[in-house]
Amino acid sequence: MTLRPVLPLLPLIGSALVALDTCAETLLLRNATLHPITGPEIPSGHLLVRDGRIVTVGTGTSTPTADTTIDLKGHHVFPGLIAPTTVLGLQEIDAVRATRDTTESGEYTPDVYSWKAVNPDSELIPVARANGYTHAQPIPIGGVVGGHSAAMTLTGWTIEDMAFRQDVGLHVNWPEFRLDTTPKERAADKDSWKSPEDQIKAREKRLRQIDDFFTEAEAYAKAKAANGPGFAIIPAWEAVLPVVRKEVPLFLHVNEQRQIRSAIEWAARRQYRVVLAGGRDAWRVADLLATHKVPVVYEHVFTETLRDTEPYDVHFTAPSILAKAGVEVSFSEGTDQFGASNVRNIPYAAAQARAFGLPVLEAHRGLTLYPARVLGIADRVGTLEPGKDATFFVVDGDILDLRAHVERMWIAGREVSLESRHTRLYDRYRQRPRK
Repeated sequence: MTLRPVLPLLPLIGSALVALDTCAETLLLRNATLHPITGPEIPSGHLLVRDGRIVTVGTGTSTPTADTTIDLKGHHVFPGLIAPTTVLGLQEIDAVRATRDTTESGEYTPDVYSWKAVNPDSELIPVARANGYTHAQPIPIGGVVGGHSAAMTLTGWTIEDMAFRQDVGLHVNWPEFRLDTTPKERAADKDSWKSPEDQIKAREKRLRQIDDFFTEAEAYAKAKAANGPGFAIIPAWEAVLPVVRKEVPLFLHVNEQRQIRSAIEWAARRQYRVVLAGGRDAWRVADLLATHKVPVVYEHVFTETLRDTEPYDVHFTAPSILAKAGVEVSFSEGTDQFGASNVRNIPYAAAQARAFGLPVLEAHRGLTLYPARVLGIADRVGTLEPGKDATFFVVDGDILDLRAHVERMWIAGREVSLESRHTRLYDRYRQRPRK
């Protein structure tokens, strides 16, 4: 994302923003290219907001009246972007341990809720907001069952302010199927070396442990239903009940083809709702994912190919292959050391996929509607529709275009600042003394 000063498109009259917060005023955006996401873009459209909700999304010369009108000729309006499977708010500087709060100790920690560890004052949140992001899903990482994640609004004084939906899913890191075939005499750590046979046994053991864990969780759910109010509550099993009851999905973090097949077949046998996160090889099993209606949060558009038999563009084309099969693809930068700081760059992953065959509407939906569906918040955000939250941003081009700049943003009817550490440093060094 390139930087330039954020300039107002048109000064608001008086204290219009304060008036909007009192829910008494109406706001009209007119002459903009609207991207409702539910269908094609609307040239020269208008958007009416009242009480923090979208009232009308229209076209034509006849426009409603409002207390405050902003003419956006030459600009685009998109619903707020949503970043799934990220560590935004949980990780500030990867090299500084005190700024990382992503991982709980232990292998099975279902009663961990990541939203409680989010830092509302993270400098990376305004940076993500400056490129169109209004919501994110900070997730717990590590272990086998890492805990629950939430959908967070990227504005607010406290975590309670930011928590848009406190539980959107439970995260499971599926065992890898890849084997290390390095001979012992060439192994870097000979003490921890395992033969391929021993690696297979260890993997099968981990798979049995996962299956046993959820079998016990289901048994707990049945026992609780049968025994009523006097039943002894166990917090860890309570945390799994939303998955057993199919109230929230399991986020299965998998990448390799055999790993994906194993996880999807296991989830289908248990009839759980699932979301595939990571999904490096998901394109290889696109039909399987489409058959089971499994959405994919794709984190590997810019990942280097791992097999010398694959073409250079294998990860660029993967989203289009999945979309053609009928799989809903959301975009993410994942949870690596730069995952939080790179949230602002996720639109360019969608743009790269667009350049390699993904239809433009699917690329837009992969940043808005599809992650909203994955997080169970599509009833309020993700599209520009009457009745939805007035959460959108104004940009001087298509958000997929690297040259475009986000100029204004509203979240639930309130205009929010696009200032960030980047813009402050930009302004500071523009004014540095020159000889």
